[in-house]
Amino acid sequence: QMVREFQITALQIHLFTKHRHLQTIGDNTEISPAAEVTCRLETWRPEMLRKLLQIRGLLLTIIAACIGGTFQYGFNLTIINAPTIFIQRFINETWIERFDTHLENWVITLLWTIIVAMYFVGGLVGSFIAGPMAIIFGRRNSLLLNNAFVLIGALFMGLSKTAKSFEMIVIGRFFSGINSGVGFNINPMYLSESAPSKIRGMVALSFAPFTAAGLVVGQAIGLREVLGNDELWPLLLATCAVPAVIQLALLPWCPESPRYLLIDRKDKDSCIKALTRLRGNDDIAAELDEILEEQRALEGQRAKRVWELFRDRGVRWQLIITFVLGSAVQLCGNDAMYYYAVYVFRAAGIPNDKVQYVTIGTGCCEFTTSLLSVRTVLIFTCFTVNLCFFKLVSVC
Repeated sequence: QMVREFQITALQIHLFTKHRHLQTIGDNTEISPAAEVTCRLETWRPEMLRKLLQIRGLLLTIIAACIGGTFQYGFNLTIINAPTIFIQRFINETWIERFDTHLENWVITLLWTIIVAMYFVGGLVGSFIAGPMAIIFGRRNSLLLNNAFVLIGALFMGLSKTAKSFEMIVIGRFFSGINSGVGFNINPMYLSESAPSKIRGMVALSFAPFTAAGLVVGQAIGLREVLGNDELWPLLLATCAVPAVIQLALLPWCPESPRYLLIDRKDKDSCIKALTRLRGNDDIAAELDEILEEQRALEGQRAKRVWELFRDRGVRWQLIITFVLGSAVQLCGNDAMYYYAVYVFRAAGIPNDKVQYVTIGTGCCEFTTSLLSVRTVLIFTCFTVNLCFFKLVSVC
């Protein structure tokens, strides 16, 4: 929208200058077109600067929330793929040192599967505690506290080789999973509650490109030439602490969710301050009235528990849609493709030294699709886009 306004303003400057130039020819007066353009720019620049300052708070909120939320989720999905062979070798060497016996291949594969699965077990735990955390601590503060889980996980994984304990990788992946489970739930909630109603859908969808960007970055630093080698793979697993540190540095500068402040904490003054920081000098009266109306509608009601939602007929179709789409996304094999990329591409006949580059190609495809999907959903309906996607997946 801002680019379009810039183009329109530039066209207006051009037409205005040309019109004034023709007038000066008719009047036989000499007024420099450059002077007219300068005058017009002096009027336009403050207006454009004002709009940039207005969205500055929202842009910072989106970046700060996503870098330690859904970006972290995508990042943790792929950093474990590059050191697959090295971790399996480390498991075998550790077992030999402890018990003076080799592990069979199926046992090594089983232990590797446990390492992979613990991330999702942690994610399940994180998804259960995300709701209570968002209510008790708030959306922003929950994201900040959530970084403690991934920092603990990074510490365990980074020291696993030094301590000669592959069990520390299992524990580290579990804590990283909790972080991703909490972040993947609260991140979209925080963004949707902080965004203006006109662009709420687009802002809420911004988590998808950050997830895909995390996938690509994780694959890139997992290259053999970077950190994906036999000496540096513990450091590779510990790099999940970097997005957490960035979020801890940026997110405290962002306001809490205005809806949480007014509806959950009943703090109208803090809500007005948060809206002012997010909207700049725009009139926030209409949005404040909308939140107050929502507060009145929820007066006397408490947050429902999971089993209460299943018995509520009013949200039955919403639950069905959530379960169907969520199950379809998880069962389409997308995540398994990243975790077992080494096995899949090796079975497809791709040389071992080329597998890592092919894996990056899959991440780049997902990143491109995530950028295009935001625009596609705005043009077509969500139902149409999802139906076409899953039909395509079924055919493939």
